[in-house]
Amino acid sequence: MDKLGIGIIGCGNISSAYLKAMASFPVLDIRGIADLNRGLAEQRAGEFNLAARGIDELLDDPDIQLIVNLTVPKAHVEVGLQVLAKGKHTYSEKPLGVTFAEGRKLAETAKASGLRIGAAPDTFLGGAHQTARSIIDTGVLGTPVGGTATFMCPGHERWHPNPDFYYEAGGGPMLDMGPYYITDLVNLLGPVAKVAGFAMTPRSERIITSEPRNGQTIPVHIPTHVSGVMAFHNGAVVQIGMSFDVAGHKHVPLEVYGTEGTLIVPDPNHFGGDIELLKKGGAFEPQPTTEPYADGNYRSLGVADMAHAILSNRPHRANGDLALHVLEVMEAFGTAAETGQTVTITTRPERPAPLSQSLIDGRLVR
Repeated sequence: MDKLGIGIIGCGNISSAYLKAMASFPVLDIRGIADLNRGLAEQRAGEFNLAARGIDELLDDPDIQLIVNLTVPKAHVEVGLQVLAKGKHTYSEKPLGVTFAEGRKLAETAKASGLRIGAAPDTFLGGAHQTARSIIDTGVLGTPVGGTATFMCPGHERWHPNPDFYYEAGGGPMLDMGPYYITDLVNLLGPVAKVAGFAMTPRSERIITSEPRNGQTIPVHIPTHVSGVMAFHNGAVVQIGMSFDVAGHKHVPLEVYGTEGTLIVPDPNHFGGDIELLKKGGAFEPQPTTEPYADGNYRSLGVADMAHAILSNRPHRANGDLALHVLEVMEAFGTAAETGQTVTITTRPERPAPLSQSLIDGRLVR
């Protein structure tokens, strides 16, 4: 099997999940990992039997074709531009950038350079979400009507060891968790046309309750409760709620409504989960997951798909156009909240192809 040389920049909390999952994909030949904190890079390298290297060393290595950028959100575009300048493709943790303007700069630079960019989330490629898409594509729901997307919790300072960045520019519930929900909805329904929304910041400070900083106070610089509506090009209107200020709720993560039925879609932060379908006049019934990659945390499936796409010269699914569109939609909620106006979305990516149309490391044969 052909392999693609991979370098990883950023060895923080999320890097462990990526490195564990990457072992599932032989196409990914990890040539080294790096971090501004050399000690952290060496620690991760030791855990996964990899080489800790300097950032410049990774960028200059001719055997590395793709850099996976796992830095904090505010560094995503800066690092991505450095990668592109070295003639390498880049795949970023979400969001693509802190603002739509800087995300667009990254996308335009990549296209001008003839290089690819990709970005998380890739959970929409998971078996449960691909199965949900296949159900929708059969037409069983009838004409698309709408849906709901809900993520609400008391805040990430409960569990994250260094939660500060969640409350800085580039953080907040919309930019942190919104990518999972909006990306999956674009996978299910196609691109968004317009956005309306409201946002608030109930608290100016948060108290960390996780270790090792239990009891420390951190400032809040962004809205932490966002509610809004997305109007899709296919006519569906979806309500969305993203919050770090809700003690608890009983909403399911995603519901999709049509004139002939309703589909319950599992948490888009995971690759698997329970799917339920109600046909008009009937009751909700569990649906079997028919697509692969639903039985674990494959947080690098998008990287593997991108690697195969580069080697076979086909489009990849967790691509820059999709990530830029999602970033524009998320930023539009803030614009709508500030202006009190509906915001028209300027980007319109292609709906990603179903994963079943490609072969990923021998797992999909159709």
